[in-house]
Amino acid sequence: PTKGKRISMNDVNGHRPQVLLVYYTHTNQAQRVCQSMAEVLRARGCDVSEAGIEFTDPHYAKNFSTFPFKHAVFGILPLLWPQLRRKTGQIRIPDEAKSSSYDLVCFGSPTWFFRTCMPLRSYLKSDEARKVLAGKPFAAYVVCRRYWSINLKEVRTLGTSQGGEYLDGIRFSYEGGQIRSLLSLLSYFGKGEMRERALGIKIPPTNLKPDFDEPAHAFANKLADTLGPSQQVGEGSSSHASDG
Repeated sequence: PTKGKRISMNDVNGHRPQVLLVYYTHTNQAQRVCQSMAEVLRARGCDVSEAGIEFTDPHYAKNFSTFPFKHAVFGILPLLWPQLRRKTGQIRIPDEAKSSSYDLVCFGSPTWFFRTCMPLRSYLKSDEARKVLAGKPFAAYVVCRRYWSINLKEVRTLGTSQGGEYLDGIRFSYEGGQIRSLLSLLSYFGKGEMRERALGIKIPPTNLKPDFDEPAHAFANKLADTLGPSQQVGEGSSSHASDG
């Protein structure tokens, strides 16, 4: 065997844990983290279901029907007040996110105006989420420009209120300081591509950092370790992600 290779859990005890990854994404960043984590979890012997929530609320669906936005600012501005008030909206829930047969659930949410995005909040408050989470462990990851702690805390609170048991969380933040990262994101929202300058100011790349796979894999391994006996061939131990 290869040194440091993990033995999957079904090799150890014959059981294949069922894992659900639920996320919302408009720019594919939360989905990329989901896919990266799913790769590791499957290699560890888990059956993984990936469920992307669809934002169908008629008040906002038109703005979110395409990417890039027709207008970077006015496309998202109508969500400011509802987000600050933690409102819910209409969504479509995939069948995978309605079952109660999972051993572990993980939620992925971008930060919208400091808080958990409306589509994921709406799912977490739904009857379907209550069925999925009842007595089950769950974790969360946040995809964000700068602000993550309020988002992660909200997911934790909502999941716990639906009967889940919170395990851990992690954030994936974008490059740049407060002003430049905002300009980068708004430029990407409006153009759908990375640009080097906005309003005459040099801006950093937006979206996930190139090495996001490393913490995503470490976090997935950490979650897999909670699902059953974990053994590693050769020397070394699993690398764990931190929620900061």
